[in-house]
Order: sequence, then structure tokens, then C-alpha cells
Amino acid sequence: MSRRLQAVIFDMDGTLFDSMEPVTDAFISTILEAGGRRFTPDEIVEAFTVGPSERMMEHLLGRQVTEAEHASYHRRLNIGATAMRPYPGMEAALTALADAGLRLALFTGADVRSLDLLLGRTGLRERFEVRTGGDGAGRAKPDPAGVTLTTPIRVELPLDEDGVAVAWRTLIVLDEGAEAEVWEHCGSADDETDALLNSVVELHVGQAATLRYVSTQDISERAWIFSSQRAQVKRDGRLDWTALGFGSARGKVRMETNLAGAGSEARVTGGYAGGPGQHLDYDTTQEHAAPSTNSDLAFRGVLAAGATAVWRGMIRVDPGAQQTDAFQESRNLLLSPDAHADAIPGLEIEADDVRCTHAAAIAQVDRDQLFYLTSRGLDPAAAKQLIIEGFLESLVERLSEGEVRDELSAALQRRLAEIL
Repeated sequence: MSRRLQAVIFDMDGTLFDSMEPVTDAFISTILEAGGRRFTPDEIVEAFTVGPSERMMEHLLGRQVTEAEHASYHRRLNIGATAMRPYPGMEAALTALADAGLRLALFTGADVRSLDLLLGRTGLRERFEVRTGGDGAGRAKPDPAGVTLTTPIRVELPLDEDGVAVAWRTLIVLDEGAEAEVWEHCGSADDETDALLNSVVELHVGQAATLRYVSTQDISERAWIFSSQRAQVKRDGRLDWTALGFGSARGKVRMETNLAGAGSEARVTGGYAGGPGQHLDYDTTQEHAAPSTNSDLAFRGVLAAGATAVWRGMIRVDPGAQQTDAFQESRNLLLSPDAHADAIPGLEIEADDVRCTHAAAIAQVDRDQLFYLTSRGLDPAAAKQLIIEGFLESLVERLSEGEVRDELSAALQRRLAEIL
């Protein structure tokens, strides 16, 4: 048994097994070891109230399941609580797991009385955390409220095939009091890949929930990107959103944050670094739709010779959204007279008790700073790189210390090495 297993999920209807493979495999391996043998189809039907998934049945039977067998098993599903009984080895296996200090969690769409009957027969009822629920089709649905994920979820999206258009959707929903961190990265192995990325991102942060979402893209500089990204934060929720854009030839990224509940807050940190011929385009919106909300947005851009960028930001305060505190800024550093950037902040305020400020700056590397550093013994190239790193450091400092900050700082360093 893997010591990394933190919970055993005994899924009464098999709907969670396909989405939780590490836990599932450890659970099934433990059951098989304790039971000392494989199981028969009849024993499987008697152990579950609703049909087990094909994958789970193959584990339990120790062989592949044909379509006909799977259909036959599903015709014998609704056996009723009185016919339910644990399959051989289940009680011994679960008892051993509980004695080892592992939490036993049972998710099911079945009636609680049926669960009590089954677990009562095993003598394990008091050792289970039972959660019930359904999705309208009788399938299990775990309660996501208050769940905290201790490790980040990582999503990798490759864009490596010429002439391909990839349509991608990311949906993240945090229920009340939940906490999670999600890292999403899209990249190309070859900088000559000619492709299109068309993506949608939807972030829903529930009441008093906390989401840290990191989105980075380093796709081919011949590819195009169009992305519509929107977040909604409910009462007392918190969103910490970081976005880095390095790749693409052309395109547009829209990022919208809607503070829909009182006391909600959002912190948005963005960075981009463009090389020759690239055009990077960002539209951001901070909408305050409820009172006592806070938003803080900061973008930094570094552009090499021949690169262009546009950032257009809007703070929108809806009627009745009093006590709003909103800030936005965009600062761009041009590494060459041939680079160009536009920074266009905006305010739309329909409430009278608010504090909303914005800032925008576009400049080249400061000659006085260069002179100061070279006069202290640095060569011009090293001095220039130090100034650029200092410019981006203010962006990195917005991130909490830890793995996210370290990885994004390293990504910025790699990108600077490419465009300098």
C-alpha cells in the first residue's frame, strides 16, 4: 500500500473512479491483497448499488470486460438495500486501512439508509465519513465545500502541430470555503510552429473561497492566440491571478474580473516579453459589482526591437458598489527605439464613495542608470540586463514567496535571455 495515500474512497456507484486513478488503484490493490483473490461478477453486483465503471470492473475481475458483459452487469444493478452485502475481503481491507490511520470516505448517490445497512454489516459504519449527493442521474457527487487542495493542479497544453487550430476551455469552480491553486501552461517545442490557440477560461470563486490561478503561455512566435478569460468572485472570496505571455505572433487576450459579492477581492499580476515581430495585446477589466470590494492589477512589459504591445485596462464601478478600492497600472520598458507600446487605462465610476486610481508608463532603459552601473565596473550588456531584471522584480515581488514565485522568476529570466 502506498504511504502517500491519504484517503480511501469507496465509491458506491463507480462514477468517481475514472477521475481519481491514483487513489483508485491504491484502493483496489489493497482490497485485492486483503481479499486474497479476484472477484466474480455476482460479487461485484452485490457490492455496488449502481453499476461499476468498466475500468473498475476490469480491475476487480482481473481481465478485460466485453461490451456485452458490461451491459449485462448494468441490467442487474438495482438490487435493493436488502440484497446488499459486502464482497469477500472488503471488511478486512477497510479495517486495516482505518487502523493505519487513513481516512475512509464514501461518496455515493445511494440512500443513506442503504449505506447504513451495508456498512453496519461490516462493522465499519462509525469509521466512515459518508457524503451523499447526486447529479440528476443517480451518480455520486462529492461535496466540494470547504475542500483545500494542498498541492497545485498542473495543466499542460502543447501547441506543436502545424496548421492546427486548438479550441481549449478551462473551467474552475470553487465552492464555499474551498481553496486551490491551479497552474496552466501552453507551449510549443518548436518556435516555427504555425498554429492557432483559441481558448476560454472561466473562474468561479465561491463565498469565502480562495483561488490562486497561474496562466503562462510560451507558444511559437509564428502562432496566433485569441483568449477570453473571465473570473467571478463571490462574497469574501479571494482571487490571486497571474498571467505571463511570451509567445505568439499576433492575437488578443481579454481578462475580466467581476467582484460580485461584498468583501471580495482580486489581485491580478501580468507580464509579457516580446521579441522582434511580435505583437502582444491585452484587454483587462476590473468590475466592482458589490460594495466593499478590492482589486489590484499590475502589468509589466518588456519589448525588444521590432516588438509592439497594447494594454487597455478598465476599472468599472457599478451603481451601489460603494467603498470600492481599485488600482491598475501598466508599465512598459522598451529595449530599442524600434519597439512600441500603448498603455490605455480607463475608469467608469457610477458610485460616489470609492477610491480608484491608475497609472501607465512607457520608457526606454534609463541612460543615467546605465552610466551609474558602468561607472561601477559593469559592462554595458550586464548593466542593461540588471536594469531590466530590476524592472521585472517589482512584478515578481507581488507574488507570495514559494514555488510559484520561484518558477515564474525563472521563466522571466529564460525569456529575457531569448530576446536580449
